[in-house]
Amino acid sequence: MFIYTVQPGDSVFHIAAKFQVSMSALSTANGVANTPLIPGESLFIPSSVYIVQPGDSLYTLSQMSFTSESALRAANRLPSDNLTPGMRLYIPPRPKYPIEGLSYLVPTTPSQDQSMANLFATYNAYYGIFEYHFYANGDLSTLDDSVFVAAARNNHVAPLATITNLTAQGFSGSLASQVLNSPSARQRLINNILYLRTSHQFAGVNVDFEEVLEGDRDAYTGFLHQLKQALSPRGYYTSVALPPKTSDNVPWLRGYDYGGIGSVVDFAFIMAYDFHEAHTQPGPVAPITGVTQTIEYTLQYMRANKIILGVPRYGYDWILDANGTATSASAVSVSSAVQTARQYQVPIQFSTQDQQPYFRYQDTSGRSHVVWFEDARARAAKFQLVVNYRLRGVGAWQLQFEFPQAIPLIQEFFTPKKII
Repeated sequence: MFIYTVQPGDSVFHIAAKFQVSMSALSTANGVANTPLIPGESLFIPSSVYIVQPGDSLYTLSQMSFTSESALRAANRLPSDNLTPGMRLYIPPRPKYPIEGLSYLVPTTPSQDQSMANLFATYNAYYGIFEYHFYANGDLSTLDDSVFVAAARNNHVAPLATITNLTAQGFSGSLASQVLNSPSARQRLINNILYLRTSHQFAGVNVDFEEVLEGDRDAYTGFLHQLKQALSPRGYYTSVALPPKTSDNVPWLRGYDYGGIGSVVDFAFIMAYDFHEAHTQPGPVAPITGVTQTIEYTLQYMRANKIILGVPRYGYDWILDANGTATSASAVSVSSAVQTARQYQVPIQFSTQDQQPYFRYQDTSGRSHVVWFEDARARAAKFQLVVNYRLRGVGAWQLQFEFPQAIPLIQEFFTPKKII
């Protein structure tokens, strides 16, 4: 495979002919048919043969195919690195790295839940079913997730109950503090989690406490230890979702003791995204430097076989005022972001430093927008990190955000494992 960046004048027909792949294969891999393409859009090309284009070099092909120059050179027995337009080059298959996938699903309707669970089952070992939130006394909210749980198990995917400190106002560090520091509420919460696991046939839990206060650092680790002691003898998983830490110098992340947490849980889903989000100024959602620094920081405190890299299936669309300052933002899927660029006929730019695409446009009301999101180039770069650092796996928030190239890329890079 290789990833092609759409150029001015390109069409699905033109690209299929240029690289001698069927329009059907190209359309299926990228969720496009006769859709007009926009310059800067990235497409997954499902072919092991590359037709050299003017201006190509062995280096640029290695970047497009995520294959080393030496492997390309050897596979094609090239006497030199000089390439001639029209030359056919073979892209050797990459060794597929085994992973355990963990991705999140939010229940909607029974038919949609069944469809989503079936669609992504091949590529995941776990589904994090989102979400059960707790109250100050340790009681849990309810959720109609019976279709998801049954469909997950029928497809040999382990369903995990995602336990959060969400409130109507968002994640609450003060609510978490109240429960973590109350022995009776904490024990009641653990008892309720055990009952939930049994009554709903979950394979374990995924604890997603966000905005944990610095003063609750040890209490949070202690809670996870206590929960693990309750779940482990029964053969259930204790996992956690953690914000992306790159150092100990970020004040609002000091509530997370990566070392203590890593020693307790079975595995951790590292939420390596939202480096910029709806409440910040515009910028890359998951810049490659930040993601790499997060992995390297995490590896100081827990083994690679406990780390699942979380990646986004979305971006943000920020509205700007006359001074260029963001006034609001909304999350957009990868497909939605690309469709917006097509609608307003604006080219997609790509930050090589951040390995993330972005574009600007003006809506019909005259408001200025900037959109940063994930695409096939950005996703492939993160998948390569999973391979390079030999992590346990990779997963996504969340599967309802449409991202056509995600599945072909998983098939290209990985051999997904099953644990049930």
